[in-house]
Amino acid sequence: MDELLVLRCQDGDARALDELVRRWHSRLLRHAWHLTGRADAAADVTQEAWLAIVRGVARLHDPAMFRSWAYRIVTHKCADWLRRRRDDRRTENVTDELPDGETMQPELRDEARRLNTAMRRLGLDQRAILSLRYWEDMSVADMADVLDVPAGTVKSRLSQARNELKEILERSSR
Repeated sequence: MDELLVLRCQDGDARALDELVRRWHSRLLRHAWHLTGRADAAADVTQEAWLAIVRGVARLHDPAMFRSWAYRIVTHKCADWLRRRRDDRRTENVTDELPDGETMQPELRDEARRLNTAMRRLGLDQRAILSLRYWEDMSVADMADVLDVPAGTVKSRLSQARNELKEILERSSR
């Protein structure tokens, strides 16, 4: 389905682009939220990513790679956003608001805050790989495409990220 939509976009079909946005926006927004930790930043980053997607879709040689390509763009836009804010080392307050404007159930709030705080202490590469695996439910092969690294590197980074997150969570519960 996505391949056909990409081909139609490449032919200038605006309705096909609208359908791609409808199908993928919330997933890309969620990924951006996991990387930035902020609903407002995720919305901005995702908007920037869609602009890049629209500008670049004509140059996408393999329409079957749309998913990986779109996630890669969002990941890079998040990295840019984080670099621009590197000098601002203030700890961000974690809100209960999700990127789509909904709020968390009260019983999940404390655990989500704890996990989000721990995730914020990881590097972008580690957050990205955990987000792609656990929130986006991607396979190692799909993550390798998104991150443009070999599958072995994905496995290694995923293991390291899990271990680091586990250590952070254990230290915070002491």
